[in-house]
Amino acid sequence: MGGLRRWAPGIAIGLGILTLVIVGVMLVEPDPGPTTTSAPPGVGPSTTLPPDPLGAFDTTTVEVSGDSWDVAVAAEPHELAQGLMFVTDLGELEGMLFVWDEETTTSFWMKNTPLPLDIAFFAADGTLVDLLSMEPCPADPCPYYDPAGPYRYALEAPAGAFDAMDQPFLGVDGP
Repeated sequence: MGGLRRWAPGIAIGLGILTLVIVGVMLVEPDPGPTTTSAPPGVGPSTTLPPDPLGAFDTTTVEVSGDSWDVAVAAEPHELAQGLMFVTDLGELEGMLFVWDEETTTSFWMKNTPLPLDIAFFAADGTLVDLLSMEPCPADPCPYYDPAGPYRYALEAPAGAFDAMDQPFLGVDGP
């Protein structure tokens, strides 16, 4: 019995530390991976949404195979993470342009994105890298959509928006 009393304070301290570790792990939110649409490393989904999910984005006009498209622009990490999540109507916009400062191979997914979308990945010079169709994802796990190679811009548009184009080309004046 004397040996147990000698170890009791150490056991109590060990259990206290273990409890703190478990509570700490429970409080740390796991990285959910890609969001909406895009997944910059370490960026999770937005936890507070404005009444108009597109209202927080700047807009610009880009040339897509010679046609002018009005698009929302996602260039900041929180915008890249939010993308078209929870957007049910693009209104007057033709899509959303995702812009990176340098080439990337970031995957996209459709978590919390109710609209079926096509996504065109473009190099810095506007040439097409890849074109994929993406379906809404009602439940986890959501599939990842990986481009065929590095790209600088990604343009999401309603499904079928690129169908009439043989080889989409992007002209950007620079958001």
